[in-house]
Amino acid sequence: MDSNEFDSKLRAVPDGGVTSAAGFIAAGVHAGFRKNPERGDFALVLAERPVAAAGTFTTNRFCAAPVTVSHAHLGGTGFGRVQAVAINSGNANAATGEPGLAVAHETCEIVSQVLGCTAEEVLVASTGVIGVPLGIECFEAGVSAAVETASAAGAHDAARAIMTTDTRPKECAVRYESSAAAYAGRTFTVGGMCKGSGMIMPNMATMIAVVTTDAPVAPAALHAALSDAVAHTFNKVTVDSDTSTNDTCVLLASGDAAPGAEPIEQGSAAFHELSAAVRAVCETLARGIAADGEGASRLITVRVAGAATDADADAAARAVANSPLVKTAVAGRDCNWGRVAAALGKCGVPFDQERVSIDIMGMPVCRDGLAVAFDEAEALRRFEAPEIAIDVDLGAGEASTTVWTCDFTHDYISINADYRS
Repeated sequence: MDSNEFDSKLRAVPDGGVTSAAGFIAAGVHAGFRKNPERGDFALVLAERPVAAAGTFTTNRFCAAPVTVSHAHLGGTGFGRVQAVAINSGNANAATGEPGLAVAHETCEIVSQVLGCTAEEVLVASTGVIGVPLGIECFEAGVSAAVETASAAGAHDAARAIMTTDTRPKECAVRYESSAAAYAGRTFTVGGMCKGSGMIMPNMATMIAVVTTDAPVAPAALHAALSDAVAHTFNKVTVDSDTSTNDTCVLLASGDAAPGAEPIEQGSAAFHELSAAVRAVCETLARGIAADGEGASRLITVRVAGAATDADADAAARAVANSPLVKTAVAGRDCNWGRVAAALGKCGVPFDQERVSIDIMGMPVCRDGLAVAFDEAEALRRFEAPEIAIDVDLGAGEASTTVWTCDFTHDYISINADYRS
């Protein structure tokens, strides 16, 4: 079964989220990290027991304390067994030195004592302002409150509690019936939540994401599925070309939809099914991040084809997606394809301009490197769509990719100029 055929088998779970998969509960509470008592600022995602887990993390050398601790708890390999993920917003616990590391470790200890697992079976993540000391008091209050209120219905509160400058929570889930011989007739679910709105050009993950599944999966295979999904989704998002210090993406697998079954191994038919479902969830969440970029009014999808290599396609797409001139042109509803051409020309990718084609919103605006007349009134009409597509063919090969971004408006400057105030 090819990927397109399998995708047709995926079914969206109404109001789906991180607890849609069997075996998981969650909570979002106000623990005091933020001043507003009406706003959640601490989330906990729990499994009923330690389960297979995988994670990918930022490669920013100013990585936050929770990134260091969580990576270590996954054995430095990116996979292991975990029972809980604890996430706070309002403070990134980044550039906080040894005291920050101590708080991250102590948070894991507090969660483990309440749940009866080991501290190494707890992951921690933080998001918010960098360089501000973080105390343990809010975790002491938050963990108890979250464990007490955690339920399958707590997914939405958890998704809201991890938000920073996000304007809306980001959640989704899909379900599919396996066609693999070993799991025929079994229905598996993959669900997740994430936050991210600014400082988004991930490398290994996005700001904060937790994805769950009730399929039985070996930890190493789980990491392979997550790494592939991240590479094609979260790592293809850019809001402002800045990589966060706190990027964390975690995938947990309970196995509760097939109790007693052998774990899914990498390379099997069941693995390919699961990987496609994980990728579908991650793509939905990634697109949600781009659409909710700080101050954004439009999601922009940049598709580059005809590149000589995958790396060339990626470099060209990112050059267009990160161009302030392209992003502001979209904000101004200006179908200025010259800005796209200029971004392509500076990216260092070899191509002949005489072979380049550019379409904006499905309208041909450049062929063989030359302008194509288009209807400006029709362009303005198409700019009213919530998603603006920019398609490029470099005419240099067979490689292609897709990158998601958003426009730049005046609000982006306002949000980031006022971020600490």
